[in-house]
Amino acid sequence: MKKAFCIAILSALLAFFLETSTLLASSPESATLPLGETLPLWSCLPFAGMLLSIALFPLLAPNFWHHHFVKVSFGWAAAMAIPFAFSYGMMAAHEIVHILLADYIPFIILLWSLYTVSGGILLKGSLAGTPIVNVLILLLGTFLASIMGTTGAAMLLIRPFLRANRHRKNRSFMVVFFIFVVANIGGALTPLGDPPLFLGFLHGVPFFWTLHLIPHLLVAAGVLLGVYFLLDWMAYRKEFPDGPKPVSGEKEPLRLAGAHNFIFLCGVLAAVLLSGVVHLGEVNVLGVHRGIQDWLRDGILVLMGILSLITTSITIREDNQFTWFPILEVAYLFIGIFITMIPCLAILKAGTKGHLAFLINAVREPAHYFWAAGILSSFLDNAPTYLTFFSTALGSFYPGIPESQAVHHLIAESNVYLKAVSAGSVFFGACSYIGNAPNFMVRSIAEESGTPMPSFFGYILRYSLVFLIPTFVVVTIVFFRA
Repeated sequence: MKKAFCIAILSALLAFFLETSTLLASSPESATLPLGETLPLWSCLPFAGMLLSIALFPLLAPNFWHHHFVKVSFGWAAAMAIPFAFSYGMMAAHEIVHILLADYIPFIILLWSLYTVSGGILLKGSLAGTPIVNVLILLLGTFLASIMGTTGAAMLLIRPFLRANRHRKNRSFMVVFFIFVVANIGGALTPLGDPPLFLGFLHGVPFFWTLHLIPHLLVAAGVLLGVYFLLDWMAYRKEFPDGPKPVSGEKEPLRLAGAHNFIFLCGVLAAVLLSGVVHLGEVNVLGVHRGIQDWLRDGILVLMGILSLITTSITIREDNQFTWFPILEVAYLFIGIFITMIPCLAILKAGTKGHLAFLINAVREPAHYFWAAGILSSFLDNAPTYLTFFSTALGSFYPGIPESQAVHHLIAESNVYLKAVSAGSVFFGACSYIGNAPNFMVRSIAEESGTPMPSFFGYILRYSLVFLIPTFVVVTIVFFRA
């Protein structure tokens, strides 16, 4: 059955490749209209196939997936890229090179640097994962996420969190709630917290404006942490009905090893921030115009990671159970996701002239912005999704006005719409493993440590729909009700 499933999927991929080549090549309008206006919705099928592969292969053919997930990712990327290039020529080539140079490579460099640097910081000592201790760790991570980014906070705390709870039997729900609040919702308060907010900062939203989302974060995180405490308390009582399990061996005080890596972590954050406020001109690489400050940022990030590797004892990383597999898995899978996502993003950016016009036209109230930006951010890159609805709000309320002035008016007169787009883009990233970069890495690290994690659909059905969506309904009623 598993073999038949694999053959069926690969056959479907090949059939789609051949059919797409014929249909796209026969489209006469492709050479005259902007890309996003000509692409049909079915051009997003490779992206859907990539998501279904991530969701189904680990369940139905785990051995095949473990050995061939790289081939599957590259296969779906080729199924989109080759027919795309065959039909649209240099325009398609430019889009592919652009998403690789301007989005994918900087994305992987940032993740690699944060993963490498945080992997050199080891929390030693006796830390028992009781419900109160776990909630305190989650609270700390929620606070740090807006200062050092969701990826930085998640990579810093996930290993201590897992070690503190290694004596617990049921750890899956703990990691899921860690993804909810540390890897996503906690990043809502500054442009450093999550990429869409940084994009808003680059388009004129003041750096500290996002602090207006404090009430939204407190409600969302408060509800989820309250639910988590009840679940953890019940699980703890069930596992240890006679009281806490005594810590084996001699109790050690908490201390940090490799603390000098915080210097490199500050270097990473400074490089990211400076790339948004310093403009040093542009350079053309393979037809892609990128700011010199962006290349400089990427170079600094690589340097911070290398310095961390050179100056940190191998023993610290071994004690931290540091391996390269989680970052490699993300790198291989996300190249397929980024490339197959090109048609989806192009159609979305076309706004009312694309095949998602029905969605753009239906977005009118603050709640619409919150849910539309949020649902799309659950499966697509939340940065361009944020920018699409950010631009939609500016165009709806202040048409014909320069962006710098329109942003000022939006903040002064209709800031609830900007709050809705911002909160939706950040919060809903927790709804799936691919909703935000650290989600997949946290899952991979947890599984490496022996913590079983729910499948792609299991995560959505057992946790997102049960806990996240009701929480977002509460946020909607409190803050975005018409």
